[in-house]
Amino acid sequence: MIQEELLTLLRNKQYGAVKTLVQDMNEVDVAEAIEEIFEENEEPETLLRLFRLLPKETAAETFAYMHSDVQQKLVELLSDNELSYILDDMYLDDYVDLIEEMPANVVKRLLQISSPENRKLINEYLRYPEDSAGSLMTNEYVYLKPRLKVSQAFDVIRKTGIDKETIYTSYVISGDRKLEGVVTIRELLLADPNMLVGDIMNTNVIRAHTLDDKEEVAKLFSKYDMISLPVVDNEERLVGIITVDDAVDVLQEENTEDFEKMAGMAPSEEEYLKTPIWKLAKNRIVWLVILMLSSMITGAMLEHFEAAIAAIPLLVSFIPMLMDTGGNSGTQASTMVIRGLALDEIEPKDSFRVWFKEIRVALLVSGGLALINFARIVIQYHDVAVAAIVSLTLIATVCIAKSLGCLLPMLAKKLKLDPALMATPILTTVTDAASVLVYFSLTMNILADRL
Repeated sequence: MIQEELLTLLRNKQYGAVKTLVQDMNEVDVAEAIEEIFEENEEPETLLRLFRLLPKETAAETFAYMHSDVQQKLVELLSDNELSYILDDMYLDDYVDLIEEMPANVVKRLLQISSPENRKLINEYLRYPEDSAGSLMTNEYVYLKPRLKVSQAFDVIRKTGIDKETIYTSYVISGDRKLEGVVTIRELLLADPNMLVGDIMNTNVIRAHTLDDKEEVAKLFSKYDMISLPVVDNEERLVGIITVDDAVDVLQEENTEDFEKMAGMAPSEEEYLKTPIWKLAKNRIVWLVILMLSSMITGAMLEHFEAAIAAIPLLVSFIPMLMDTGGNSGTQASTMVIRGLALDEIEPKDSFRVWFKEIRVALLVSGGLALINFARIVIQYHDVAVAAIVSLTLIATVCIAKSLGCLLPMLAKKLKLDPALMATPILTTVTDAASVLVYFSLTMNILADRL
């Protein structure tokens, strides 16, 4: 393992070998190795010594890839001069992320040693809502003027591009910084050196506004296969760009949040192994209490039909199967619909089309399950009436579950709620109650003479 090799070299004070090893490693891998050394509770001096041995040109990028716990420890260990060098070399969006994740006392020190220009920019970026495009953007982009020749554009890119997060796409702006178009390095390379940038730029620019929802903005990267997206203000002036790495992070966070909500948990922003036990319990217990209390409805129904259960004890043995089948059927439908909503494949206005599709699936699936159960019950218990009740209940339960599974997420989306809230936990509880009600209603009517 790399971290073990690094630790051995550090303990043996073979610093030259450490420098040789890390300079050939990717910054992400170096950051992971430092994190693992930190998690092994090594002496702080070991962590600091390793970081100081990193090449200066990669130290800031490596720092940006580290977990906030390791970043905080290094901030506490590094001198003001060392920290200032790293902060000045970081991309602005990574710098803003660092400020947002650090405790107040650390933020105060970071801002004190930041340059006045960086402090001003950070304060501007922090004013944007957390879920907005403005909170994701960076100001490290290359911009050109439309009257520049292609040869002059390359001079600008060479001069200014060294500190930019991406130079593949350059943004063409007017004198008042309004976004007029975009041009790629490929287009510049293939163009005549004497042509004007304004003549080859693409004026049909996909853009975001500073207050747009960051999840919707992130979806644009997948839809249009972009590596960067310009962000403009209300007056269409270019104020920053969002890069694909930040968009991927947003989609990953949103997917994780949806999974947690679908499982009946409050979303958590921390990694699983680094989340305290009490916080995991707090995130789960609220939903568990709600679902436990809601399941009392099903219990009350069973109590209401106690006489039927006492008269025909065999009925009880089929209740778990009916409930589980209903819950599983609803989960299948809700998962597909929530995914479709997340990818913009379907919209709330498609509710009837989605329901009609799912109800036909439900009839086909439940019909097959009903036939299997009817044959099994007749062969095993020789009771055609009970077999018919279970089979009819199964069909009704699957149809109800799939209807709720597709309609509840659509309703949530229409009400501006997260569709994931209507997933497994709530859906299963409602479906369980519906299946019990249908089951014993059929029983009371078909087997009235036996009760």
